[in-house]
Amino acid sequence: MEFWRVPLDADLIQVSQGIVHILEDRCKGCGYCIDFCPRQVLEFSKKFNVKGYHPPEVTKQEDCANCHYCEIICPEFAIFTVEV
Repeated sequence: MEFWRVPLDADLIQVSQGIVHILEDRCKGCGYCIDFCPRQVLEFSKKFNVKGYHPPEVTKQEDCANCHYCEIICPEFAIFTVEV
């Protein structure tokens, strides 16, 4: 992603990377994690879980910044991230 201005120390700052884990059978398919992900790492899966909902799936794992927004917003505690 390119910006019209960049901090002078941008090349010195290391952004953390995360791995997204989804507990599919807990998910109720609300989509909050998908909507609130700042890097659009998630999207709805085509498969169904045991409750009959479409859980999210990770599409761009390498873009996860381990911000934990998906964890915080999930009402079912069905998703979490761990730092790489």
